[in-house]
Order: sequence, then C-alpha cells, then structure tokens
Amino acid sequence: MRIATWNVNSIRSRIDRVVGVLERHDLDVLLLQETKCRDDQFPSMPIDALGYQIAHHGLNQWNGVAIISRVGLDEVQVGFPDIPTYGDPAVSEARAIGATCAGVRVWSLYVPNGREVGHEHYAYKLDWLAKLRDAASGWLAQDKDAQVILAGDWNIAPTDEDVWDPAFFEGKTHVTPPERAAFEAIVDAGYADLVRPYTPGPGVYTYWDYTQLRFPKKQGMRIDFALGTPAVQARVTDAFIDREERKGKGASDHAPVVVTLD
Repeated sequence: MRIATWNVNSIRSRIDRVVGVLERHDLDVLLLQETKCRDDQFPSMPIDALGYQIAHHGLNQWNGVAIISRVGLDEVQVGFPDIPTYGDPAVSEARAIGATCAGVRVWSLYVPNGREVGHEHYAYKLDWLAKLRDAASGWLAQDKDAQVILAGDWNIAPTDEDVWDPAFFEGKTHVTPPERAAFEAIVDAGYADLVRPYTPGPGVYTYWDYTQLRFPKKQGMRIDFALGTPAVQARVTDAFIDREERKGKGASDHAPVVVTLD
C-alpha cells in the first residue's frame, strides 16, 4: 500500500501534475493540502477516470484538503475534535480531513502557517497543534493497535538540519521552540516520523520558496511529514521525497512525500 502527501498549491492549476504523480508512483492514497477551491470547483473528472474516489473539504480560495483513494474511502470526517476556529467571525478553516482507506485511518492536515511570532495566527497555530495532539493521543488511548497516519504540510521544521540556514530563520516562524515543542508533543504521543529513517538529512527538504532561486540553490525546508502510530510504523518498508516533482514550469513549491506499507 503506497500513500503520499503533497501540498499541491492549487489543484485546479496542477490537476495534470496530480494525475502524473498518481500514475508515476502507483499510489493507493494521495493526501492533498492547499487545494485552494470549494468542493464544487474540485476538478474530479481526471481522477475519477483513473478509478479513484475523492473526499475534499474546501470553503474558498484558501486552504483546502483532500483524500484521494483507490482502496476505499470510509468514515470521512471533516476536522478533528475541538479543532480551533480563526477569524472574525470565527470559522473552522478547511485544514483537516480524515478517512479510513484499507483499514488505515489517514488524515490530510494543513497546519496554520503562524505568519509571524506574536501574531494572533501564531497563537492559533499553537492551539491547533495542541488540539490535534489531544485528539491523536485519544485515538491511541482508545486502541493501542490503531493504524493512523497524520500527514501533510506541518509548517514546522523540527530541527535545525531541516532548514538550509538556521541563522536566516532566527526569530521567524516554523523554527521557534514552541512550534517545535508542539510537533514533538505529537511524536511523543506515539506518532513517529515514517519518512526520516529513509531520507536522512541534512539538506533533505520538501519545500523551496519560489523566490530567490531557492530550488536550484538547494535552499529549502523540510516541513511536510507523515507521522504514524506504532502499528503503522511496523508496516513501513520504504519512504522517499519526490524532489523531481518540484522541477519544471508550473510546479508546486512543495514536493510529494511517499510512504510504502507492506
């Protein structure tokens, strides 16, 4: 069973690339973030034609998450318990969707960016991660053998080796101690990084900004992750980051992250 996560940065702009990734990697499940469209705007026909089902949660041109599966799409759930709201009026943004695919509970997650340290969006980000940790811990408490994957764009670089220049990011979001602690709290709850053992760093990234020629200069960040429960960890046989997908005209600024289970 092969599962991938990818911040596609607009599904309507990159539907051909999504089809290409599904076919090239023979994916069973693809989790998408930043689809940037409403449910009725999702370009489903090319994906339907390949025999996949789609669960999408999108409210407007911002955010948006999806699960694409050819191995079942059951118990679809929008948002995890107590997911925080944001804005005025406060709304639950389109940042989390879960479903069961061939017995594995997968979550496509688009963690808030945080914008800048001290901003209300930064506080929202930390609260969002804390509530996710509470929910994820509860799932394991209910069933220690649960197969759960939390995957997506976490907007956190957990260690200094996950950024091209720690000094450049000093004082910025994505690398602050509270953000890193929030990420580590989810790991400590029983959800290990499924990909890093197969893609050790430094210099292994999943995101490269469009500006300043960051990609050809190899100036990236590792901020996209798939975390899994012990039952899932025991099934992993391979994982990789599809850096090639970041190349060429019309690429997303993120690369797909792929995990294979036995």
